[in-house]
Amino acid sequence: MLEIKRATPDDAERAFEIRREAILGQCIGAYSAEKMALWTRGRASDGYGALMEKQFYMGWFNGEPVATGMLDLANHELGALFVLPVFSGRGFGKAMLAHLEHVAQQQAIEQVVLDATLNAVSFYSACGYVGDEQAVYRSPSGLVLACVPMVKQLRVMNRA
Repeated sequence: MLEIKRATPDDAERAFEIRREAILGQCIGAYSAEKMALWTRGRASDGYGALMEKQFYMGWFNGEPVATGMLDLANHELGALFVLPVFSGRGFGKAMLAHLEHVAQQQAIEQVVLDATLNAVSFYSACGYVGDEQAVYRSPSGLVLACVPMVKQLRVMNRA
């Protein structure tokens, strides 16, 4: 079972490595080798570590960090959902996604959005996300990637 905990600044390097390994292992065929090399360059200290201050989570399996995910409360946006390739297919991505949606529901967020990578569209569709128009994602580092903007309506929980 995946244990999900809020990430800390000390987790930034490992979170960045999970991201890098997931991109290189799971985006083959969806993006060129050149795009993937640009996408995975750098280090957490180049700005990725700042994400740990947001609602950034790490999923742990048998004491090892294997997945990440983030909720940007201001924009109601999910992101940074990555699972180490050797752990894919075990439901860890779905577990992280469900956790992020639950956090959003607790904040009375009625709808979440995300930019799905081309290889992940079917995953998000199977999880109830809607969207099929290809668009362009522009990262803060200047990387330009094809993506599919997607949205999901959430059932808001009562805040007692």
